[in-house]
Amino acid sequence: MADQTPVSRSVLEDEHGSANPLATVSNKVLRRTTEFMSSIGTVWFFALVILICTEIVAREFFLSPIRGVTEIAAYSIVGAAFLQLANTVYAERMARADFMLSIFGKRFPLSVAVIEVVVSIIGLIAMVLLAQATWPKLVDAYVDAEIVGVPGEFSFQVWPLRFLVLIGSAMTALAFLARAFQKVGSVYANHGKAGMIGLVLTLATLTILWFTVFPMVMDARLSTFAIGAILLATLILVVMTGVHIGVAMLLIGFIGLWLLKGRIGFGYSMLGLAGNEFLANYYFSAVPLFVLMGLLVAAADIGKETFAVASWLTRPIRGGLGIATVGANAMFAAITGSSVASATVFSKVATPEMIRHGYNKQFSVGVVAGSSVLGMLIPPSLLLIVYGFLAEQSVGYLFIAAIVPGLILAFAMSFMIWFNATFRPHKVFDTAPDAGSDVDAISGIGQAALYLAPIIGLIVLVLGGIYGGFFTPTEGGAVGSAGALIYAILRRRLPMQKLWQVMVETGQIATTVLFLILAANIFTIMLASSGFVQNVGTLINSLDLSLLQFAAIYVILLVILGMFLESVSIMLIVVPIALPTVAALGGDPIWFGILTVIAVEIGLLTPPFGLSCYVVAATLRDKGIDLVDIFKGVQPFVFVMFLMTILIILFPDLASMTFQK
Repeated sequence: MADQTPVSRSVLEDEHGSANPLATVSNKVLRRTTEFMSSIGTVWFFALVILICTEIVAREFFLSPIRGVTEIAAYSIVGAAFLQLANTVYAERMARADFMLSIFGKRFPLSVAVIEVVVSIIGLIAMVLLAQATWPKLVDAYVDAEIVGVPGEFSFQVWPLRFLVLIGSAMTALAFLARAFQKVGSVYANHGKAGMIGLVLTLATLTILWFTVFPMVMDARLSTFAIGAILLATLILVVMTGVHIGVAMLLIGFIGLWLLKGRIGFGYSMLGLAGNEFLANYYFSAVPLFVLMGLLVAAADIGKETFAVASWLTRPIRGGLGIATVGANAMFAAITGSSVASATVFSKVATPEMIRHGYNKQFSVGVVAGSSVLGMLIPPSLLLIVYGFLAEQSVGYLFIAAIVPGLILAFAMSFMIWFNATFRPHKVFDTAPDAGSDVDAISGIGQAALYLAPIIGLIVLVLGGIYGGFFTPTEGGAVGSAGALIYAILRRRLPMQKLWQVMVETGQIATTVLFLILAANIFTIMLASSGFVQNVGTLINSLDLSLLQFAAIYVILLVILGMFLESVSIMLIVVPIALPTVAALGGDPIWFGILTVIAVEIGLLTPPFGLSCYVVAATLRDKGIDLVDIFKGVQPFVFVMFLMTILIILFPDLASMTFQK
């Protein structure tokens, strides 16, 4: 998902900051309202940490668990996410693949400007549909006094949370409308009457196509498989044009259900279920909790201290700073679960040190971006949590199974760095290599142990608690967040302003991921209803592929998709289709999950999307680092990851160790 900075100017102002002629006086009220709603959702997510940690203490130390925590957390996810959804649109944080717009923006600026208007209108339509589908769910919950929990012990009514979904959807629709006005203003300001004529003709053409093509498809009596295949291809095409990924999956899934059942009511029914009930699952609490933990760890400078120790330990080794970056990333990954967090932290910490000690820029940024992918493999991992939900597998088992592959991958990256530094020094160094690094902060073993204490303590706290059975992986996110917060406060590294920034960032990232999951549910229901998944499985079985052959094709497909889409979106689209085939071929779903994460993470390093590369470029934009240099610098790491996928395919036991076999 894109790592973008929230915009500070009004979305009804053009890119030059001047007042847009289409702006309305209500924009300021709308913006402040969405920010207020987002603030409530932000605090709500943070309150979950306190609630869950309190429940763990009460349960483990006083044998008096707090009733209703599971229900409160599950439904809180729904309410808090929808409260923040509109602000993610304002902040341009909703996930999208806009690389094509970037490529064509200089040659065809008018076309790109028009597309941006269309993208906003599509978002508006999707959110209006979601609001409409939510209304009957709200009415039913209110009239029937629907409750959650056990009457007489702990229960609460559902309708207030349904109301938040309705309000959140409506406000997000207004945010998309405001974005559309801003983009229309940009068309007029930059292209004049010719631009407006082009915009009107484009909108008219799309409207005519909709009212022409959709009835034709309805009357064509296509097979359900054909409908599913056409809509899957449409999804990929629409996403490539810059439509927000969650919006595209939600809208196309809705249209597909309408086509398959021949009535719009079924689409509304499924949309209402997804928007109001699907995310009301304690399982999804892990998303904001682990995101918060990763951001708090980064804010507390734990990554910086870990890198200092790693560079001190590897100072006698050729290419030691590069190896130190990999090692620090591996340890950092054990408490963050985020490649983006790792790339952000070590871009600032490791890159300047390597360049200062004679490493060339290309290699330096390549090491940071390449090793950042360890954040999504070494547990805890957000992608493994998402996969666990999709595949209905134990997240704890997935975490255990990822340890060995994660360590092997880190070692392989380190070996590759040493090999290049020793035998191909021109690929690594610009000047004479320095055997050491800036280790002035490390005076000896005692100082190194002091620097490593926070990260080791959090690893023991989180992973030890999960594997020891003291708390679940979801609760581990809350415990880790609390531990990182306490450490940062004690070290006076987290003033209130910085803490609030971390909380806001947590809300935006978590809301984006949760909305993707919600939208993917609609699209997955559509594909299942079309029989597309079953037919693809039958087709693959007819080819008489072995599990090894299928796995190889699957990895190649994921890498190709990774060039255009971000990790969570790929998994949400592909895993429900591929998993039944793996089961039919006798594959272990735990092994398949590890293979999937590694293959998907290759996409973080490959152009044109390459999220980790973009994060490094954005973090070092004032250092003269070119994006092309980053993509070139990560090529050796992409090669190592491909070798890792081959190893996992040939030796599946490496990725299926759960202590249950």
